[in-house]
Amino acid sequence: MLKSVLQLDRSLFYYINNRWSNDVFDAFMPFIRNQYFWVPLYLFLLAFVFTNFRTKALWWVLFFLATFALTDLISASVIKTLVERPRPCADPIASETVRMLIPCSYSYSFVSSHATNHFGMAMFMFMSMKQFSKRWIWLVFGWALIISFAQIYVGAHFPVDVLGGSLLGMLIGHRTAIVFNKQFGGLQVN
Repeated sequence: MLKSVLQLDRSLFYYINNRWSNDVFDAFMPFIRNQYFWVPLYLFLLAFVFTNFRTKALWWVLFFLATFALTDLISASVIKTLVERPRPCADPIASETVRMLIPCSYSYSFVSSHATNHFGMAMFMFMSMKQFSKRWIWLVFGWALIISFAQIYVGAHFPVDVLGGSLLGMLIGHRTAIVFNKQFGGLQVN
């Protein structure tokens, strides 16, 4: 069964990485996955939180950063070293056809830390800002989804790496949000 899943994973990777290729995505997707591209969003988020939630803002930011630290630590330092799955550029089968739009990283592939981090932060935001997140859920999870999709498109990860990272990130974000909400009652406008 694992062999069938990996074969399907490689096929889906080939379809996204090669068949969906176009000049617009080729130019745009490498930027989407770059953390510096999102600095204005992070600054807006900080300003929004400190402006609207003064009394809990610092705690929220600390929990948000803790969510990021946990997702990154667990994905990069624990799971990747346990699974040791090669990236598409180092995979004996996929490397023959992969289109690399970024330099090949020879670190391990499963799970995608980009997906884990961003879905973790998205879930934390959704659950800790329920007053606002129902209206903006598509934006928060769309942000994580487009970054994760870019990982496949640029050739950095297989779809299963992204799916696994997304699920792991949502689990971690869910848990940190539960702790934050229990301690601080979630964010409410002051």
